[in-house]
Amino acid sequence: MQHDEFGLIRLLTGDRQQADGMRSQGVVVGIGDDAAVTALSPGMQLVASCDTMTEGIHFLPVTMRDEDIGFKAMASNISDMAAMGAKARYALVALSLPKDADTEQIRRIYAGLYECADLFGVAVIGGDTTSTRGGIVLTVTILGEVPAGRALLRSGAKPGDAVFVTGPLGGSAAGLSYLLHRGTAAALWGELPAEAAELVRAHTRPLPQAAAGELLQRTGLCRALNDISDGLASEAGEIAEASGVGLLIAEEKLPLAEGLRACAEKLAADPLEWVLYGGEDYQLLGTAAEADLAALREAFSGEGLPLHVIGRVTAADEGVRLQRPDGAVQPLPKRGYNHFAAK
Repeated sequence: MQHDEFGLIRLLTGDRQQADGMRSQGVVVGIGDDAAVTALSPGMQLVASCDTMTEGIHFLPVTMRDEDIGFKAMASNISDMAAMGAKARYALVALSLPKDADTEQIRRIYAGLYECADLFGVAVIGGDTTSTRGGIVLTVTILGEVPAGRALLRSGAKPGDAVFVTGPLGGSAAGLSYLLHRGTAAALWGELPAEAAELVRAHTRPLPQAAAGELLQRTGLCRALNDISDGLASEAGEIAEASGVGLLIAEEKLPLAEGLRACAEKLAADPLEWVLYGGEDYQLLGTAAEADLAALREAFSGEGLPLHVIGRVTAADEGVRLQRPDGAVQPLPKRGYNHFAAK
């Protein structure tokens, strides 16, 4: 179906641009002019990031419903803000569509996108729409803010620090493997089996750890932070490289997503591979001084948030290593998702 660009913009954004609601989120000028105008809080610095989801690379007809595409595109960007200890505030959305794209499909994608944005208090303030000769491409640019000089970076880890994660790992990769093995078009999923539903949700509707990221920033007890988008081993490698340190991860301390082992057994897969290299869990991986660990645990407990210590920071020349249950230690290559090798 041929689309009129401006009519499509009105369809997707018109009822969400009420002046009163947008002003309450700090939007001075929203969608409708050449650019948006927003107000940042005094004493804050701007934090910006963007992420893209491409049909055939990041999602397939059997791995994601239309609403999930929009939800996950927004969630991955909010996770980047969480990894900086920043609060996500505004988003710009660029959508490239085949000329025959179905209007209802587009509406469903945006419904998921807005659902995630509303959940985390993010205002969609602009973007772009265009056609493409390929599949759907959805890009979200996220803008957030953090107190001046307080952004959390990957580069602050010190030898002797504790290494922690904010929640269970491997669920997204397990959910993806389940869906690919099942091979059923998303529109025909119906009610998923109970043992698979949470794993599928971890892949299609991941929740960024925004509250944990802001808490880590407020306490000042986090030395280095990263979000787990490309797998634990890859993100640990990024912290190690940026900080000039090594990381030793204890396999026995890794928090596994519920149902992970059962799913791996059913699919003849290795659950540890999902945890280390699967990615898209959007949990936070960080380090804190051992002396601050008790206070950090108390802060997380007070907010009802989980915190799992999974290892320690070591000397620079030791790289990222995994300690197996039998005590053996093996190096972990920094192997994450390669977007240019994806088929």
